[in-house]
Amino acid sequence: MGEEDLSNAVALNSASFNAARLIGPAIAGALITLIGTGWVFLLNAASFAAVLYSMSLLRTSELHLRERTAMKRSALADGFRYVWARPDLKAILFMLFLIGTFGLNFSIYISTMAVGVFHAGAHEFGLLTSIMAIGSVAGALLSAKRLQPRMTLLFTAAALFGVGFVFAAIMPNYWMFGLALIVIGAYAQTFTTTANGVMQLSTDPDMRGRVMAIFLAVALGGAPMGAPIVGYVADTFGPRWALAVGAAAGFGAALIGLRYLIVHRHLRMRFEAGRLSVSMDKDVTSK
Repeated sequence: MGEEDLSNAVALNSASFNAARLIGPAIAGALITLIGTGWVFLLNAASFAAVLYSMSLLRTSELHLRERTAMKRSALADGFRYVWARPDLKAILFMLFLIGTFGLNFSIYISTMAVGVFHAGAHEFGLLTSIMAIGSVAGALLSAKRLQPRMTLLFTAAALFGVGFVFAAIMPNYWMFGLALIVIGAYAQTFTTTANGVMQLSTDPDMRGRVMAIFLAVALGGAPMGAPIVGYVADTFGPRWALAVGAAAGFGAALIGLRYLIVHRHLRMRFEAGRLSVSMDKDVTSK
């Protein structure tokens, strides 16, 4: 693989990682109904054999080797300083924190709506998660198809992620709620994949490992922090109000992205001859 394929490779890697987080629970939900929880745990353990086998097939002679960065005690602090000096990376992490903490708690959103609103069981819950995975796969493939991940796409994905939650909150029945989940899954995947790609491709090689460690800490650590809050809202005010928390996370992230575009990319909108005209500086987030 050459440098010209790097962007697509990063997108495919991110897509597979994030798609697995959404598709896995869907498969697990269906299998729990069919064979029981204990067997699903055993199947999950056995699945690691495929991972180990795949790693054994790596053609190490074709890897692009780089000099290893010297380790030092201040490495993590240097990573935070690097991110803080980059307005684009800072904006992405704040957007990711909001969406990851309050928007990606899909197990809570779907289960409380399925049980509390639509009075469904485990099978219907698993089906809803599978329906959402349709959007996730579509978002992953579309993200991998794009040549360069961009901040403008992050802003759009965050806003439409919030819109998806609004539609989900007002849907009157089970199947309409499932359609809204497709929208949420597609734009959740678009956002996370694009954020991963921008972070990797716009970071200096010697800082990439530290920056991505911070990225993963925010991406994976946010949802457990937000789960008690989302659960409390669902229990106290109802599942539909819990979905409003997800919508607020998407719109809040979109506002952060919009602020970055206005302040650092000089986004301007004006009407010319009765038509809306949009202009901004060139995107420099991807190298």
